Amino acid sequence: MTNVVAVVGRLARPAEARELPSGDRLVAYEVTVARPGDRAEGVPVVWMGAPASAADHDVDEVVVVVGRVRRRFYKAGGATQSRTEVVADVVVPARHAKRARAAIDGAVARLRQAAP
Repeated sequence: MTNVVAVVGRLARPAEARELPSGDRLVAYEVTVARPGDRAEGVPVVWMGAPASAADHDVDEVVVVVGRVRRRFYKAGGATQSRTEVVADVVVPARHAKRARAAIDGAVARLRQAAP
Protein backbone atom coordinates (compact mmCIF):
# COMPACT_ATOMS: atom_id res chain seq x y z
CA MET A 1 0.00 0.00 0.00
CA THR A 2 1.30 3.46 -0.81
CA ASN A 3 0.34 6.97 0.15
CA VAL A 4 0.91 9.34 -2.77
CA VAL A 5 -0.93 12.55 -3.55
CA ALA A 6 -0.54 15.17 -6.27
CA VAL A 7 -2.32 18.51 -5.93
CA VAL A 8 -2.47 21.35 -8.45
CA GLY A 9 -3.92 24.59 -7.19
CA ARG A 10 -3.41 28.24 -6.30
CA LEU A 11 -1.78 29.52 -3.13
CA ALA A 12 -4.55 31.05 -1.06
CA ARG A 13 -2.29 32.98 1.32
CA PRO A 14 1.39 33.77 1.79
CA ALA A 15 3.65 30.84 2.62
CA GLU A 16 4.47 30.63 6.33
CA ALA A 17 8.06 29.64 7.06
CA ARG A 18 9.11 28.68 10.56
CA GLU A 19 11.85 26.87 12.37
CA LEU A 20 10.85 24.05 14.69
CA PRO A 21 12.46 23.51 18.13
CA SER A 22 14.36 20.61 16.53
CA GLY A 23 16.00 23.10 14.15
CA ASP A 24 14.12 21.73 11.13
CA ARG A 25 12.63 24.23 8.68
CA LEU A 26 8.94 23.97 7.82
CA VAL A 27 6.96 25.91 5.23
CA ALA A 28 3.14 25.83 5.42
CA TYR A 29 0.85 26.59 2.48
CA GLU A 30 -2.89 26.73 1.89
CA VAL A 31 -3.57 25.52 -1.66
CA THR A 32 -6.99 26.14 -3.20
CA VAL A 33 -8.05 23.45 -5.65
CA ALA A 34 -10.78 24.27 -8.15
CA ARG A 35 -13.46 21.62 -8.62
CA PRO A 36 -15.39 22.08 -11.86
CA GLY A 37 -19.09 22.37 -11.13
CA ASP A 38 -18.44 22.45 -7.37
CA ARG A 39 -16.92 24.70 -4.73
CA ALA A 40 -13.15 25.09 -4.50
CA GLU A 41 -11.45 23.28 -1.63
CA GLY A 42 -8.59 24.42 0.58
CA VAL A 43 -5.79 21.90 1.11
CA PRO A 44 -3.29 22.49 3.93
CA VAL A 45 0.27 21.60 2.87
CA VAL A 46 3.43 21.40 4.98
CA TRP A 47 6.92 20.98 3.55
CA MET A 48 9.48 19.76 6.07
CA GLY A 49 13.12 20.53 5.29
CA ALA A 50 12.04 22.94 2.57
CA PRO A 51 14.73 25.05 0.87
CA ALA A 52 14.96 28.74 1.74
CA SER A 53 13.28 29.65 -1.57
CA ALA A 54 10.14 27.65 -0.64
CA ALA A 55 8.56 30.66 1.07
CA ASP A 56 9.05 32.88 -2.00
CA HIS A 57 5.93 31.72 -3.83
CA ASP A 58 3.32 34.44 -4.40
CA VAL A 59 -0.33 34.38 -3.38
CA ASP A 60 -2.51 33.16 -6.28
CA GLU A 61 0.48 31.41 -7.91
CA VAL A 62 -0.39 27.98 -9.36
CA VAL A 63 1.73 25.23 -7.80
CA VAL A 64 2.13 21.48 -8.18
CA VAL A 65 2.50 19.62 -4.87
CA VAL A 66 3.56 15.98 -4.65
CA GLY A 67 3.68 14.22 -1.29
CA ARG A 68 1.59 12.12 1.07
CA VAL A 69 -1.53 12.59 3.17
CA ARG A 70 -1.22 12.54 6.94
CA ARG A 71 -3.58 13.05 9.83
CA ARG A 72 -1.97 14.34 12.97
CA PHE A 73 -3.37 14.71 16.46
CA TYR A 74 -2.45 17.39 18.99
CA LYS A 75 -3.72 18.93 22.22
CA ALA A 76 -5.30 22.39 22.10
CA GLY A 77 -7.35 24.00 24.83
CA GLY A 78 -7.35 20.77 26.84
CA ALA A 79 -8.94 18.77 24.02
CA THR A 80 -7.49 16.50 21.37
CA GLN A 81 -7.70 18.03 17.90
CA SER A 82 -6.81 16.58 14.52
CA ARG A 83 -5.74 17.96 11.17
CA THR A 84 -5.48 16.23 7.81
CA GLU A 85 -2.78 17.73 5.60
CA VAL A 86 -0.48 17.00 2.70
CA VAL A 87 3.18 16.52 3.65
CA ALA A 88 5.02 17.70 0.54
CA ASP A 89 8.05 16.05 -0.99
CA VAL A 90 8.17 18.85 -3.55
CA VAL A 91 6.31 22.09 -4.32
CA VAL A 92 6.94 23.43 -7.83
CA PRO A 93 5.44 26.50 -9.50
CA ALA A 94 3.37 25.26 -12.44
CA ARG A 95 5.10 27.83 -14.67
CA HIS A 96 8.23 25.65 -14.36
CA ALA A 97 6.63 23.10 -16.68
CA LYS A 98 9.53 20.62 -16.89
CA ARG A 99 10.01 20.47 -13.12
CA ALA A 100 6.26 20.25 -12.53
CA ARG A 101 5.97 17.41 -15.08
CA ALA A 102 8.91 15.58 -13.45
CA ALA A 103 7.21 15.85 -10.03
CA ILE A 104 3.96 14.41 -11.40
CA ASP A 105 5.81 11.67 -13.30
CA GLY A 106 7.61 10.71 -10.06
CA ALA A 107 4.27 10.37 -8.25
CA VAL A 108 2.86 8.22 -11.06
CA ALA A 109 5.96 6.00 -11.00
CA ARG A 110 5.54 5.44 -7.24
CA LEU A 111 1.90 4.50 -7.77
CA ARG A 112 2.83 2.05 -10.52
CA GLN A 113 5.47 0.41 -8.31
CA ALA A 114 2.88 -0.08 -5.57
CA ALA A 115 0.19 -1.49 -7.89
CA PRO A 116 -0.42 -5.24 -7.49
